[in-house]
Amino acid sequence: MVSPASAGQSVSLVLNWTPGADHSPFYYVYYAKTQGWYEKAGIDLAIEVGKGSGMSSLKVGSGGAPFGISDLATMLVARGKGADAVAVMSIYANTGQTFYWLKSYGVSGPKDFAGRKIGNPPGDASRVMWPAFAKATGLGPDSVSFVNVGPTAKSAALKARTVEIISDFYNSHDVKLKEFGGDLGALNWKDIGLNPYGNSLIVNGAFLEKNPKLVEDFVRITQKAYAACVADFEPCLKALLDNATGLDREEQLLQWGRIKYLMADEFTTTKGLGWIDQGRMKSDYELVQTYLGIEKPFSVESSFTAKMLDPSVKMDASKVQK
Repeated sequence: MVSPASAGQSVSLVLNWTPGADHSPFYYVYYAKTQGWYEKAGIDLAIEVGKGSGMSSLKVGSGGAPFGISDLATMLVARGKGADAVAVMSIYANTGQTFYWLKSYGVSGPKDFAGRKIGNPPGDASRVMWPAFAKATGLGPDSVSFVNVGPTAKSAALKARTVEIISDFYNSHDVKLKEFGGDLGALNWKDIGLNPYGNSLIVNGAFLEKNPKLVEDFVRITQKAYAACVADFEPCLKALLDNATGLDREEQLLQWGRIKYLMADEFTTTKGLGWIDQGRMKSDYELVQTYLGIEKPFSVESSFTAKMLDPSVKMDASKVQK
């Protein structure tokens, strides 16, 4: 189990995937020593590369890491299986889950998915949530087959026709448009009425109970970091590229433009950046319960809190372009 934190104690954050633009605020605050906000709060942060929201939810939920990034619906599934995880800040107020395909493969939308191969990693949130998508679009839950494809190899697998459909975050949309042009087909889950909270900051419940001040500091610093990157992305992009290998500057810049769109909703722009609304959480819980089932039902109020957020730090809607 995660032990209580003390001043200067190492605290780990497990990402949902390999580092990208949506993680840049963490790199900006931690590695840009002119900021050092975590360090000043007595937090010695270690960032761990992730292998999917399913894995990060389980690691945080089991006490293997105090903090993590996870698709929120995926975290609710894990919590129903006993994972002790609590959401403390939304990063994607809108779902980033998107299916991509090539029109030349004879796919024009979900009605053509049956019998096709979908490429993504085993822990991918869209694979976990596939039964919800299938039911919402009238597909059978077993109508497609999934092929294990690493997060950085999805486009290559689509191009080689190893698979005919891939799942990915909406923030990578421009990168795929650049590669595939007019042949690219896409559908964001929001467009079929499925818009659960996306990537969110989660914390181990026992750790939160023992270390409320540290968690509040961590959340507010993270919130401030995202606001700073929305205001000026260049320092954040530099910190990311300096400390994460294999990333293309232009691709990450394009991704950040889409990420800002995913971050903004009526609550993050008025109540506080990262706000988690109780009504939406109830809807997300019902979605998970309806389509996937909650193995051990729980009070949705126990799965999140917005109390750690600073309401004076809001998402700047003027920076958002769809």
